[in-house]
Amino acid sequence: MKKALLALALLVVVAVVGLALTDKEMAPQANFTTLEGENHQFAALRGKVVLVNFWATSCPGCIQEMPDLVKTHQAYEAKGYTTVAVAMSYDPPNFVREYVKTNRLPFMVALDSDGGLARAFGDIQLTPTSILIDKEGRIVKRYLGVPNFTELNQLIEEKLKA
Repeated sequence: MKKALLALALLVVVAVVGLALTDKEMAPQANFTTLEGENHQFAALRGKVVLVNFWATSCPGCIQEMPDLVKTHQAYEAKGYTTVAVAMSYDPPNFVREYVKTNRLPFMVALDSDGGLARAFGDIQLTPTSILIDKEGRIVKRYLGVPNFTELNQLIEEKLKA
């Protein structure tokens, strides 16, 4: 009887650990429209490692991190990585367009006019907030504030190899 209970307990532990390792939060199945008016679905980005960056032109940390976001995007785009920068609903569209044009942002930029994307990704309120999504659409990590780009780039490389 003891052996049977021990075996059952071991099976339960293995099952719980297995679920903990595989039960990652999935990214929402949201749609977005870029500044150019192109409609996209996050589901269509499966197979790529994606960084979703919530930002605003009035946010000093966002402006500080933008050159590093550009470098990261350029370094990994050809390997299956992409960036989606989501301008917050309170950011005036003409400010966003001017910033994107002036700084030649090489990635998709979406206007979250009604706040729907921010709500879908966990009711994002603070900027910058970045969310790294793996090739299967699972959320790998959330960054509140400017991320450590050395760590972020290492994590991107790891997820690109997976």
